[in-house]
Amino acid sequence: MLDLRPVGYVIGLLVAALGLTMLGPLVADVLAGNGHWPVFFESAVITVLIGGLTALACANGVTAGLTLRQTFLLTSLVWLTLPIFGALPFIFGAPQASFTDAFFEAMSGLTTTGATVFTGIEMLPDGIKLWRGILQWLGGIGIIVVAMVFLPELRVGGMQMFRSEAFDTMGKILPRAGTIASRISQVYLVLTVCCGMIYAALGMPAFDAFVHAMTTVSTGGMANSDASFSQYSGPIHYVAVFFMFMAALPFVRYVQLIAGAVKPLWKDAQARSFFNLIILSVLLITAWVAGREGELSELAFREALFNVVSIMSGTGYASADYMAWGTFPVVMFFLIGLIGGCAGSTSCSVKVFRYQLLFAAIKSQIRQIHSPHGVFTPRYDGRPIADDVLNSVMAFLVAFILSLGVTSVLLGLTGLDFITSVSGAAAALANIGPGLGLEIGPAGNYANLNDTAKWILAIAMFVGRLEIMVVLTILSIKFWRN
Repeated sequence: MLDLRPVGYVIGLLVAALGLTMLGPLVADVLAGNGHWPVFFESAVITVLIGGLTALACANGVTAGLTLRQTFLLTSLVWLTLPIFGALPFIFGAPQASFTDAFFEAMSGLTTTGATVFTGIEMLPDGIKLWRGILQWLGGIGIIVVAMVFLPELRVGGMQMFRSEAFDTMGKILPRAGTIASRISQVYLVLTVCCGMIYAALGMPAFDAFVHAMTTVSTGGMANSDASFSQYSGPIHYVAVFFMFMAALPFVRYVQLIAGAVKPLWKDAQARSFFNLIILSVLLITAWVAGREGELSELAFREALFNVVSIMSGTGYASADYMAWGTFPVVMFFLIGLIGGCAGSTSCSVKVFRYQLLFAAIKSQIRQIHSPHGVFTPRYDGRPIADDVLNSVMAFLVAFILSLGVTSVLLGLTGLDFITSVSGAAAALANIGPGLGLEIGPAGNYANLNDTAKWILAIAMFVGRLEIMVVLTILSIKFWRN
């Protein structure tokens, strides 16, 4: 029988830790003098007590390590449990949201999706704004740790190919996965601090700079205003582009860079392809916008650059309503959103490396058809691709497409139009944030959707963030058999 105590112990500790982070927004509300701080005090007490008691109750079942089934279960339940407690401040205080809206917002935050159901965000108490940023920041570092430590061991979606990539190639410098996770956390913190300081130096209010730094580096995209980044000037846009791009690269490469190994980052096939795709997309959209306006301007280039990096990294900030740019840019944004950033980063979606493996397999198959007696092995970055990795990637891509189709149909059954249903499903599964259309596009939000659609989207965020296959494994009957 599956022993749930080790899983409950870890989840209890994480819930209690989440409760302690609520003290930050409490202090922010005290300093602001808005009288909203009791909301976070009550939420923190409830969260710490339940988390602490759960950990104590399960402490006697803690073993040296987790089994494979326990690891699958832990990875899934963490992303379901934390949003429940993360929703408490939204329910108890401003904006006094329903449980559906509060859970949607918390799930969107922790999965770094960035979709919001709140309007008039600039009028919310500072504590709530900070809490939204903290949820995304915690979700961002959590995603990196899951991607670098758990998913390679669970052999999910081809991530097992990064097991040696992340750990073994570090040699004697960083021999343990725990040490790498610690170093990655340090890099994550430094990037956040640097981003916030530069935002503030360029004129962004200090509080907004702090919150936006967390949502930028986590590639979450929740802003402190309904206008997102359209309210800020050009230099701040370029800073945001830089840090969104940095956050979408493999964090383990930064650890190697700090350790003195420059070549791994420079030669990373994912990073090169990600950069090239951004350049190509920016050039195409800039040329399109310039053609419509009759002139090439810095503004056209900047808005194309900002929004391309924002969507492809999965951040979801918007500096302009690109729905007004015409059909071609809209299609481009939809497609690059389904590509995403690099594995081992805070970015989301399918990830660049999976497309690289897919194209390598297609290329090998074409050569095999052309020369039936030849032996052609798919390669990635000069190395042969193992069959289990290739099978895992193919299974993930099929599962992603099927999940996208099922989610779109379910959203359509709730009464949403075709564009909203398909783009909403893609935005949730790929954890991008904004969809397409007037309602959930870059100039809108998810506030007016019905509760059923919000629950479907919240589940899709959860499934997409866990790389789909983890959830499907948990739902299989065989998983629960002895």
